Amino acid sequence: MSASTTESNKKTRVLFMFGGRSPEHDISILTSLNGINALDKEKFDVIPLYVSPDGQWFIGKTPEALLDSNIYIPSLETQSTFTRVTLNTSLRKTPELITMPKYFWERQKRIPFDVAFLGFLGLIGEDGRIQGMCEVANIPYTGMRVLASAVVMDKGATKKMLAGTDVPIIPHYEIKRPKEGVLITPAELQQMLPGVKFPCCVKPANLGSSIGVAKVNSYNDLSDTLASSTFVLDHTALLETFVENLVEYNVSVRKRKGKTVTSAIEKPKFSEEFFSFEAKYKTGDKGKGSKMGAKCSMPTAEGIASIHDLHPDITKEMDANIRKWATTVFDIVDGAGIPRLDFMCNSKTGEIWFNEANPFPTLFAYFLWEGAKENPVTLTELLEDMITEAFDLHAQQQIPNDPTLKEARLFPRR
Repeated sequence: MSASTTESNKKTRVLFMFGGRSPEHDISILTSLNGINALDKEKFDVIPLYVSPDGQWFIGKTPEALLDSNIYIPSLETQSTFTRVTLNTSLRKTPELITMPKYFWERQKRIPFDVAFLGFLGLIGEDGRIQGMCEVANIPYTGMRVLASAVVMDKGATKKMLAGTDVPIIPHYEIKRPKEGVLITPAELQQMLPGVKFPCCVKPANLGSSIGVAKVNSYNDLSDTLASSTFVLDHTALLETFVENLVEYNVSVRKRKGKTVTSAIEKPKFSEEFFSFEAKYKTGDKGKGSKMGAKCSMPTAEGIASIHDLHPDITKEMDANIRKWATTVFDIVDGAGIPRLDFMCNSKTGEIWFNEANPFPTLFAYFLWEGAKENPVTLTELLEDMITEAFDLHAQQQIPNDPTLKEARLFPRR
C-alpha cells in the first residue's frame, strides 16, 4: 500500500485536478478523464476536481458526476449541480478541500485527500503556479517541481538554460507583448529584429499542443499574427527559423529507480508544414471506443496515438543523440514526472535541433511508454509510479515545523 495511508487497508485518496485557466483547457479534460479511468480503483479513491475557465473549483455530488465527457464544457445550469470548493492551506497533516456553501445556513464540509494529481496543461497549471500552491500547503503532488515547471514551460527560458550544453538549439528571438495593446508594426519589428531570415515559425512561449503556432513569411505577416493570435494567448512570443523538410521526433523521460530512462521515440504523422493543433486533435477516430466510456465528439486516446509512428527508421547515432539530449534537459532541471521532449529535423540535410519540452504531455504520452522496447509500462502502472514519486519527493522536502535555528531566534517560543 502507499506510504500515504496510516492503515494498511485504506486506499490512497487522489485529488485529480484538471481544466483550468489555460488555452489548453480542453486538452486537460481529455487527458485527465482518460487518466482517472486508468487508475487502479483497488488502490486509489479518486476525487475529480474540475477548474472552470474562469478559475472556479468544482467537485461533483459523486465522483462519477464529473467523469461524463458529454457535460464539458459545463453550462451554468450544470455547474449549479456541482459543489464549489477551495483548498485549505493551513499546513494540516492531511490535505483537505473546504466546500463553499451556497447559502448562509449551510455548514462547510472538509474533504481530506492524500495526494494531488495535477492534470493541467499550459498556463496557470503546468507552469509552476499550481505546483507552488501545493508547496505552500505542503501537499504531495505529481510531476515537475516548481522551478522545473516554470523554466521548462517557458520555451525561451529553456533555450537560455541549455546555453553551454551540447544540446543543439535552433536560432530564435523573443518578442514581448507591448505594455498597451497587442500591435507591433512591421517597421517596429524590423527595427527590433534586424536581419531576420524568413520564413519563420512564431508561437506562444508558454503554451503547448501546437496552439497558436503559425508560419510567417514577412514582417507584415509577423505583425498580423502577433496581434491576432500570439499576444492574445501569451505575453511572450518565440520566433524561430523555419525548418525546411520538417520531420519531428519526440521522446518522453522519467526517473525509474533513481535512473533517468527514456521511452520509445516517435515520429508524428502529418502532411502540413508543421504539426498543428488540427493535425493533433482533429484527425483520427473520434467518439466511439473512447477510454472515457462515453460517446463524445472529442478525439479518443487511440485516435491520437494512431497519428504517431513509433520506432521510426532513424540511424543509431540519431537515436542515441535524441535520448542523450532529452536526458540532459531532464537532468539539468532535476526533472520529475513524465515530460515529453520534442526535436525538429531537416530530413534532407539530417540536421536536428531540440525544439521544446512539455512538462505534462497530452495523454501522459502513454503510447510512448507502452511501446518502449525496454521495460514497457501500461498507463495504469505509469500513473501509479507518478503518485509514488509524488510521495517520495514530498518526504524529501520536509522541514521542521519550526525551522528557525535556536541561534537565529529573536522571539521566545512558548
